[in-house]
Amino acid sequence: MRCVPASLESLEEVACYVRTLADRAGLSPRDAHRLRLAADELVTNIVLHGYKNREGSLILEGGVDRERVWLRIQDEGRPFDPRAGFRPPEHGVPLAERRIGGLGIFLALSSLDDFSYEPVAGRNTSTLVVRAGPDEKI
Repeated sequence: MRCVPASLESLEEVACYVRTLADRAGLSPRDAHRLRLAADELVTNIVLHGYKNREGSLILEGGVDRERVWLRIQDEGRPFDPRAGFRPPEHGVPLAERRIGGLGIFLALSSLDDFSYEPVAGRNTSTLVVRAGPDEKI
């Protein structure tokens, strides 16, 4: 478990935590990237939108189960279920006319095998899951 400041400067420390977790699990580079992509986007949203220039912290906790790696992120920012911002890209709509926001969450959550959110004791608790599998070319 690690506690880091809720700031964009902490993104590198979060990435280090995810890399260590992925290495411990023996994740393929593709699967490690999927987990890091989702963690980066979620933490960025927590810092920018959940805390909105207020000081705070993030609690990171991760583990390796038989066939999966999980990362739990807890924060005390504004309550927000990231799935509420999950919407697919608006295909066929010119860029200038598309709604702003939501694409990062779509990419992040789409890269995961499982995601859960629940408010626990005044904290947002998000759990990101990637199943370990063979490396694939994309």
